[in-house]
Amino acid sequence: MRLEQIYGIIAKEGFSDIALQEINDYIKDIQNGTEDFPRFNLSEHAGLSKGGAPLIGASIIACYAAASLAASCNAEGREGGPANWEIDERQEQLIEQWAKASNLWEDNSEQFLIEEFGPMIAQGAEAKVYYKEGNTSVIKERCSIYSTTQKALDAIVLHNRLFPETAMKVIGFTRDHDGLMRIVLTQPYVNCLRLATKEEIDNMVAAKGFRDNWNGQGINYISDRLVLEDMHPANVFIDVVTEKPICIDCIVKFVK
Repeated sequence: MRLEQIYGIIAKEGFSDIALQEINDYIKDIQNGTEDFPRFNLSEHAGLSKGGAPLIGASIIACYAAASLAASCNAEGREGGPANWEIDERQEQLIEQWAKASNLWEDNSEQFLIEEFGPMIAQGAEAKVYYKEGNTSVIKERCSIYSTTQKALDAIVLHNRLFPETAMKVIGFTRDHDGLMRIVLTQPYVNCLRLATKEEIDNMVAAKGFRDNWNGQGINYISDRLVLEDMHPANVFIDVVTEKPICIDCIVKFVK
């Protein structure tokens, strides 16, 4: 299998020119639809491709990191698999190495983003947002609120699958002044008419196959495959143009 071949090259050579070329060729084939990435089903591949080559590459490296760590634990005779913190640490380490080798890493990201894309206009627990008046997109530095970096990358893929009108495209990686790894991405700027009501959010996600996960009282939803959380009005706007609900951010992950 091609993915295992790439894993073998990384294990032997690290992120050499040959390894980077193999990864890049695989990314192109995924984007062209001639190769599948086994973590995602057919409909989710559209969300993966919308996320851009850096997202696909980071997803490959994250999967390699988890697989190599699990193999190492098995070789050591440890009972059970590695802990989430171990997986996250290895994924961050290898993604940083790969991103630097691929010229996708920015050390002084905040100053760079201000100069290139405009001032920071918002900051929350998960993201810093930069925007220059008149631009059609915002730039976000997004940190992980998930148990592993792989799940943070999955969340971008799944958001793009569910909400293609506000698809996120990864352009690079960095660490902030606190040492937190951040994913740098672009997302369409949304003109907000007003915040969506819970009924409008309920109807929007029901059309996508979700049901309320809190007896009709919460902001969390579930389908057979995915969990959708944090769907409160501050994350779901009524768009000025379409006058329909539009989700700019949420927590989305696989059921298992």
